[in-house]
Amino acid sequence: MKKNNSEKDNNRPVSANYIVQGIGNYMRKNYPFLIMFFAGLLAVSALNFLKISTAETIANFSIGDFEIGQIADRTIIADRSLPPDNIDPITVTKGEKIIKKGFPITEEGFSKLKKMSASPLYIDYRAFANSELYLLLLSIMWYLLFTFISVNRRLLFKEPLLQVIFFLAVFAVTAFCGKLSIFSSPYSICIAIPSALFIMIVTILYGNLSALLLSIVMSMGVLCATNWQVSTFLMTLASSLTAAAIVRKIERRLDLVFAGLMIAAFNIVYVVLFSVVFNETFEELPKLIIGLAINGFLSGILTLGFLTPLEIMLNTASVFRLMDLSDTNTPIFKQMQIQTNGTYNHSMMVAQLAEAGCREIGANALLARVGAYYHDIGKMDQSEYFVENQVNGMENKHNDLNPNLSASVIKSHVRKGVEKARQLHLPQAVIDIIAEHHGNSIITYFYNMAKEKDPSLDEDDFRYPGNPPFTKESAVVMLADTVEAACHTLENPTSPRLDKFITILINQKVDSKQLDNCELTFRDISRIKAAFVNLLTGYYHNRIKYQNQQDPDEVPAKKEEIAAEAQKEAEKPEKTEKAPVKTASRTAAKTVKEKK
Repeated sequence: MKKNNSEKDNNRPVSANYIVQGIGNYMRKNYPFLIMFFAGLLAVSALNFLKISTAETIANFSIGDFEIGQIADRTIIADRSLPPDNIDPITVTKGEKIIKKGFPITEEGFSKLKKMSASPLYIDYRAFANSELYLLLLSIMWYLLFTFISVNRRLLFKEPLLQVIFFLAVFAVTAFCGKLSIFSSPYSICIAIPSALFIMIVTILYGNLSALLLSIVMSMGVLCATNWQVSTFLMTLASSLTAAAIVRKIERRLDLVFAGLMIAAFNIVYVVLFSVVFNETFEELPKLIIGLAINGFLSGILTLGFLTPLEIMLNTASVFRLMDLSDTNTPIFKQMQIQTNGTYNHSMMVAQLAEAGCREIGANALLARVGAYYHDIGKMDQSEYFVENQVNGMENKHNDLNPNLSASVIKSHVRKGVEKARQLHLPQAVIDIIAEHHGNSIITYFYNMAKEKDPSLDEDDFRYPGNPPFTKESAVVMLADTVEAACHTLENPTSPRLDKFITILINQKVDSKQLDNCELTFRDISRIKAAFVNLLTGYYHNRIKYQNQQDPDEVPAKKEEIAAEAQKEAEKPEKTEKAPVKTASRTAAKTVKEKK
């Protein structure tokens, strides 16, 4: 839970040194990403120069602006000589007036214009400078917005690397496919642009905000690559945003196929709509409809194919990866059930609490659930030292240890959990939850025990080695872990008592500054507490005792009573046994009489 700065900090005058210091801290924190975006700028600048150097332009005008017999609206003078060659025998002399304003363009003049436009000596440096300034501003905007939207989560170098690669790929495809005759119209080039594919991948791997930002930046890059074709920019932006919106909440890999079909349908709607708005001819519309539909459908299919390798390479906590990790039938959980059954059951309950809490505040409930499943895997190596696994009269191992050593054993499960998580190649977001689920809080039980013997001891020796939670999901798992463990000690766990007890536990975390690094608000905490109370009230609910239900402690006494009753029956007089004999003799006499 972020806290406001002190009154002294709020009233501090803003000086130049303070601003410079803030900028310096910001740059030190984000310099790896700054280097990545700078490298991306250099790469796109090289592509931009290659595009302009191979473009058929003269003096910032395209050769397509001229034709034989047209009245020239400008005068063009050759500033470099071009000798004849085997392919083109035409000669261009430096200072020669190729066309003159107000006069028709001759066949010879047009041929010279064409040769000039194809020559690398006539690179349009003005156009290159303009586009470079645009790309520089775009890169700065991208970097600032990227670091801003990522301020509340830990960034890995792989994320901006992947996005820069996607941007460069889209820019290159747009710039050089536009030179092909089959992509002559502004919309036809959209058939070749894989923007929807890349946005679907980024949405699944890194979330909606990253995909939204990349959609805008990628579309603005397309605008530069197509020499400022607004219709291509709008088509790319619309298709990208649609792809991000469609895959935002999918939970099954098969849904990507249906997502591709939906993107194909929207692409058809967009191309028809933009053709009407911009008064485009409908001659190529059937080809555009088919091409853009194929583009959308293949985006879904290719996403399905590329996603699993990218999830493994980038080790991201995507929804599909988390769904796989939430399977409790995997070997690690089977082993956990056998070795640490108490910890396993505790983790399952913590997962339910964390998931419910995250749903209430709009956090990633699936990530919290998976993080809770794995948060105590470090206990598997020394399970007998943790109270939830000490069953069937097992002696407490800590009875033979001094408090310092006991605290060291308890603390070690966090470090071992992180090590085991890395061996399992869990996503970094899950590893962070494991490392932070105790924060740097004090192991109070052994600390108080040791303090009775040595009041001068250092409390840092009894602190967990982790950092306070950085994300909402990690903080909710910490609270769920604390609440689930403590509520087992609560007698008569009614709803009001649970509410009061959970409030005390959460306030202890707040007071010990365990929630200072995350973005939880007091409103979030109130909702999380309500979710915990509701779930635990149902878990600890009362049941009706049936009339014939026996208490296990009373069963031996009942057996003794039954044995006593049997003994009494055996000791009764024999008259109870003569009745059947008497009846039998009478029956026999009656039978003899009848025979006579």
